[in-house]
Amino acid sequence: MTVTLDSSITYTDSSTRRSLTSLSTAIAKSKRIVVVTGAGISCSCGIPDFRSSDGLYALVKSKYPNAVLKGRDLFDASLFRDMTSTALFYTFMAELKSSIDKATPSPTHRFIKTLDTKGKLLRSYTQNIDGFEERVGLVGSSSDCVKNSGKGKGKIKTKDVRNVQLHGDIHRLRCLLCAADFRCTSEHLECFREGDPPDCPECRTRSEARVARSARPLKIGTLRPCVVLYDEPHPLGEEIGAIETTDLGKRPDMLLIMGTSLKVHGLKKLVKEFAHAVHEHKSGGGGKVVFVNKTPPGSEWTNVIDFHVAGETDAWTAKVIEDWKKARPQDWEVQKTLSTSDETSFKVVKQPAGKPKGRPSSHFVSVPRGLHLVQGGKSKKKDPNAENVPPIATTVPPGIKSLPTAPLSPSKRNANASHYDDTDNSPSKRRTAVLRPSIPDNERGMLFNKPSCPVAMVASKPQKINALQKAKVAERANRRRNNQLQDALFIGDDLSLELPIIVVE
Repeated sequence: MTVTLDSSITYTDSSTRRSLTSLSTAIAKSKRIVVVTGAGISCSCGIPDFRSSDGLYALVKSKYPNAVLKGRDLFDASLFRDMTSTALFYTFMAELKSSIDKATPSPTHRFIKTLDTKGKLLRSYTQNIDGFEERVGLVGSSSDCVKNSGKGKGKIKTKDVRNVQLHGDIHRLRCLLCAADFRCTSEHLECFREGDPPDCPECRTRSEARVARSARPLKIGTLRPCVVLYDEPHPLGEEIGAIETTDLGKRPDMLLIMGTSLKVHGLKKLVKEFAHAVHEHKSGGGGKVVFVNKTPPGSEWTNVIDFHVAGETDAWTAKVIEDWKKARPQDWEVQKTLSTSDETSFKVVKQPAGKPKGRPSSHFVSVPRGLHLVQGGKSKKKDPNAENVPPIATTVPPGIKSLPTAPLSPSKRNANASHYDDTDNSPSKRRTAVLRPSIPDNERGMLFNKPSCPVAMVASKPQKINALQKAKVAERANRRRNNQLQDALFIGDDLSLELPIIVVE
């Protein structure tokens, strides 16, 4: 059973006021809202109507006085069968495009964007071709940023679409021959105003390339507004069907229908499917189907629509925002942090999102400005204001001569260098030597009146020598021993010297 609420009598009827406030609270608590909109939400944008004395129909009729077309005939696919009706259609669309360019989005469009910003919008579906949703920040299904260029993929990236344009986009053009898609420019509008469609640049380029190769030229197609007419398939029909199936599987908890009379067959089917999904998965304050329009819905919607809000969509959305802020003020709070580089000025900076994952709070260290940490082979961005920062001075604690340094690698170490001393080496690696006592040179000069050579140090490294060499070595050693004994006796040294005696075995 549909409950009708008149938004214009909220100040006099307390029951209606409570019901509308309850709807606003339900929207604030919902998490997956599907919005379906029609031409009614764009009435306050500044677009002139069609049927007034200075409307678009009268403007087109002044250029084509002999044409007999009804309003529906201008949006029927059969108009391309006749040259006059085709020229009238192009002129009408050019004037409509110029009027839309001068208009601005309505508060209802901004309300839908607010739902998306707050994370409550599952998807928006619109019958409008004006593209106001994209102006407020909702990426449409005809946007350039959702186009797929690779083969074997869909025409658009369905995950990136926030607003599904069920009837196309007047700001884009499509070739009747090759189906190439282009953005509508002022040059295109000048051609359309005269009733002549512009040529397709893609077809012309291919044809000129063939002529340059002395081949037969190809047929060049013409451009038309990328809008979907009656009895005409949607170019993105498969992709839109996939988006709808995905949204139905996400269990929406509220359906908002605004500014449409629900007369188009395709839209009626879409609304009934979403309403059934909302009623099937009731949870919390959701599970409601709300219809906002001046005229009430037909009898076929009695068990589909729960609430009918009679009135303007702009006024109702403003009331929802007001009640929402009162019921849940935490949804509208913006956390800010004051940061200052001196004691006199402050600025608002973005609040940190949180601590890095996988690192406990005790691991956080303060790093001087201009330095950055490296973790996992990736360096964080350097502070752009860290210019001319003095280096950090390294101080050595008292009592320590120098800080220990790591030893060199074996490939960079000198042949005789070692970071171990002889006491720490293993016995096999120690450098052993036999030191022989010697007389100072000045004293030896007093005895022999000539300088003497210092005693050489004989290493204990074994050598392979024969018997004759052994005898010569022993003779030299004994002669050196006798000389040292004589010198010791002459200067009165102690005779108990421990001198080695070399014996040849």
